[in-house]
Amino acid sequence: QVQLVESGGRLVQTGGSLTLSCAASGLTFSNYGMGWFRQAPGKERTFVAAISTTGGSTYYDHTVRGRFTISRDNAENTVSLQMNSLKPEDTAVYYCAAGLAPKTGWVPKFDSWGQGTQVTVSS
Repeated sequence: QVQLVESGGRLVQTGGSLTLSCAASGLTFSNYGMGWFRQAPGKERTFVAAISTTGGSTYYDHTVRGRFTISRDNAENTVSLQMNSLKPEDTAVYYCAAGLAPKTGWVPKFDSWGQGTQVTVSS
């Protein structure tokens, strides 16, 4: 079965940077689109960023575009989220997600999830 394990979350000050990592196992990694989602306290889980199977296509929520960068290493079965210029509203549990690449387009239906890693941005 697919296993996704996030790491890298911690307390950081406003304006700081942080890199989250997700290690994937139990899947043919290069067949899966990968993504990051987040859930703030008392709110629903929301999309942050996605990356295609080859890494050639990426997509970001408008709230993080220009500040966050998603990348993947198909040799290491990892996906990362580089977060810069962090704001208090970025505080959330961040989840790694995976989904098989669709037959058309590239954004998958994400159906495998990690346990999450906490990111807290202090003001």
